[in-house]
Amino acid sequence: MNTELYIARQLIQKQTPNFSRTIIRISVLSVVIGLAVMLLSVAIVTGFKKQISEKVTGFAAHIQINKFDSNSSFEATPIVYSDSLRDGLKSIEGVIHVQSVATKAGIMQSKDDILGIVLKGVDVEYSSDFFKHSIVSGRFPNIEKENISDEILISKSIANKLRLALSDTVRVYFLNNTETAARGRRLFVSGIYETSIEEFDDSFVLADQRHVQNLNNWNRNQVSAIEVFVSDFDHLDDMTNRIYAKLGYNLNATNVKEMYPQLFDWLALQDINVIVILSLMLLIASVSMISTLLVLILERTATIGILKALGTTNSSIRKIFLYQAAFIVVRGLFWGNLLGIGLALIQKYFGLVKLDQANYYMSEVPINLDFISILALNLLSLTIIVLFMLIPSYIVTKITPVSAIRYE
Repeated sequence: MNTELYIARQLIQKQTPNFSRTIIRISVLSVVIGLAVMLLSVAIVTGFKKQISEKVTGFAAHIQINKFDSNSSFEATPIVYSDSLRDGLKSIEGVIHVQSVATKAGIMQSKDDILGIVLKGVDVEYSSDFFKHSIVSGRFPNIEKENISDEILISKSIANKLRLALSDTVRVYFLNNTETAARGRRLFVSGIYETSIEEFDDSFVLADQRHVQNLNNWNRNQVSAIEVFVSDFDHLDDMTNRIYAKLGYNLNATNVKEMYPQLFDWLALQDINVIVILSLMLLIASVSMISTLLVLILERTATIGILKALGTTNSSIRKIFLYQAAFIVVRGLFWGNLLGIGLALIQKYFGLVKLDQANYYMSEVPINLDFISILALNLLSLTIIVLFMLIPSYIVTKITPVSAIRYE
């Protein structure tokens, strides 16, 4: 039988004085609030990172393959998207999807206004799952193999600026370097999407890829870029290098972190905020528990003296009080989990806390609850707080049986 654990349980169950009872409640409350804040901080930050990463990669894919001489004017030198290139990319372990896109800048004209846009042409192999979740009204353009579709998907931002609605007809004009006259296309709005990322929403319109190919006088196997999706985002740099090694001398592979560094650098800064919050909460909870342990030791001075007179070692007595403190911490962790996870679930399913989309790329605070993270936070809190309590437990070694029992 674990004697120290048994004595600690008896001391916990025994009625304690009002002062120590108040101190214990304050300590439990500090652990509850500290853990709840830590759980919410991690859930919110990981939710931010996950949702923004999904939006960027859903729109631009994980890795893009372009010609080395491509520029940023959306008038890229075409890539020959052959069957051998597609099959070679799909054969790379970790690649889950490959698709082609063709982009061209143009001017969109409604009845009253005009606006510069980028037409992003896609084909039947394009993965539209992200846009289907981002569509606020209408549907994704119906792109078939046989006939060129005149349907387009525009953003809510473009729709508001040009005063467009579903089923409206618009004309889009394009220029070629080899032609002096503008080419026009009459297109129909089949859907309206919203990603809340201005760089996408203010510019991009999705349409049938064959429109761009015809406007650029390209063949059906010529595209602006090849987009690649991979299974493991954490090893994106390694996958980029592996894909680049499979390409020809005139092609380059760039991952989404390199294409949008400012966005991912901003996300990386959020980790620092979490570290600061975790450190502060653990420090506050640890200091509170140190105070509680000191009170428990001082109130049980006579008990310590009796145990020492009976031959109990200092290490055993220290264990007794550490077990007591651990019981208090575990109680605080239990209620902290209920509070933190409860608030996170309320926000996740009801979205009570709203955000400014212009600044945060989403309309409400995102939540990402992960069992591993929750378990790690609980273990980290328990371990660090108990380690902090080793320091005040050394007071036990300074108490002698004679002086302790004399004042009983």
